[in-house]
Amino acid sequence: MADTSFTIVCPCCDGKLTIDAELRAVIAHEPAPPKRTVADLGKALGALGTKAAEREARFRQQMEAESQKGKVLDRKFQEGLKKAKDTPDPPRRPFDFE
Repeated sequence: MADTSFTIVCPCCDGKLTIDAELRAVIAHEPAPPKRTVADLGKALGALGTKAAEREARFRQQMEAESQKGKVLDRKFQEGLKKAKDTPDPPRRPFDFE
């Protein structure tokens, strides 16, 4: 019995695929080795520092927005209440149009 499988390298991810020609199916997959995203450890540490500062700034923004949330909801409620008083008729229901 001849070996009907062969190995190819994926052009997208550089993973190795073992394909059986007789079955016409991938029978094994070997993922590509992980690639380093940064060449210098100092640059990586600097990038982590800037990301930490960005996270802290976003956290402060969200805390500020959360503290103002009650005021915003109160104003929206007051505006809706004023609008409801201006139009005393209840809205028509969809089955009223039939």
